[in-house]
Amino acid sequence: MSRLLSFIAGAASVGVVVGVLALAGAFGGDTTVVRAQAAPPATTTPIARSGTTVAAIYARVASGVVFVQANSGRGQLAFPGGGRAASGSGFVVDGEGHIVTNDHVVQGATQYRVRFGVHGRPLVAKLLGTDPSADLAVLKIDPKQADLHPLQLGASDRLRPGDLAIAIGSPFGLEGTVTSGIVSALGRTITAPNGFAISNAIQTDAAINPGNSGGPLLDAQGRVIGVNSQIQTNGGSNQNSGVGFAVPVDAIKRALPALEQGKSVRHAFLGVSTQAAANGGATVGDVVAGGPAAKAGLERGDVIVSIGGARVSGPDDVAAAVNARKPGDKVAVLVERGGDRRTLNVTLGAQPRRVGTP
Repeated sequence: MSRLLSFIAGAASVGVVVGVLALAGAFGGDTTVVRAQAAPPATTTPIARSGTTVAAIYARVASGVVFVQANSGRGQLAFPGGGRAASGSGFVVDGEGHIVTNDHVVQGATQYRVRFGVHGRPLVAKLLGTDPSADLAVLKIDPKQADLHPLQLGASDRLRPGDLAIAIGSPFGLEGTVTSGIVSALGRTITAPNGFAISNAIQTDAAINPGNSGGPLLDAQGRVIGVNSQIQTNGGSNQNSGVGFAVPVDAIKRALPALEQGKSVRHAFLGVSTQAAANGGATVGDVVAGGPAAKAGLERGDVIVSIGGARVSGPDDVAAAVNARKPGDKVAVLVERGGDRRTLNVTLGAQPRRVGTP
């Protein structure tokens, strides 16, 4: 649970997330209608190590990326036959018709359709499951209705700042748009639709705009390394400013088995808000009454120094340490209180549906 200035990159909802603490987080849900603009030109920047180009990767994987319409009564795009729709992107992950997108793309909707390519016909999709804590959702179409080209999932732990990053999606409803850049940074913390923290997000300067939400971020081999989810902007504009964030592929791998079966994804919960401590560590703010931290004896004003033996330099480290574990896991939390250090043994709970709910 932590904080970051970030903005949801969906076509229908670009929500502001400002100064979020673990318990007091807010996820913007204001509807913003974005007018279509000219698509940014596709780049053919050479990839030195692989000897191929962005154009070659696009030609190979673009058929596995879809335009997602979610009939939610919001946004500017209309379904055939009437109704209003939010929109975003998604990508195929297997031959059975499973499609990954963002939770905030489908949130609050009742009907879903996907389209392959600019001239493809809309296909009815079923929402199997959502994971608001990771901003992920899985749709399914009848595999007999489309020639499926699943994208390969890569790995988050092999990424380095400076690696090539390619985004494919439908910014402003313009399907099949490709942009490229680099992995700008790793280990970022962004805020999920339910107010909790998503750890180890990938920062990229590949142009991501409203409508790219749910589309894949790819590496130099065309493998999925993340799901494009949020952008940081300046002055309240919805325009890309070169700072975008993707949910890491490892989060997709964790959530997929449950979401494909329509099950909830359980996330670990500590039950405190934190802020940066003056001399390093994370200072505990609010403590959820009856929560895991409270039961273990954590108090407001404690400075968390380490969790599970791993040093804590700030709130992001607390979120990462908790998110890496499962409900029921026991973890040693070293805190400073009144000049003394003490170790408190916490049994992690399960996240509630939203920040601030019991």
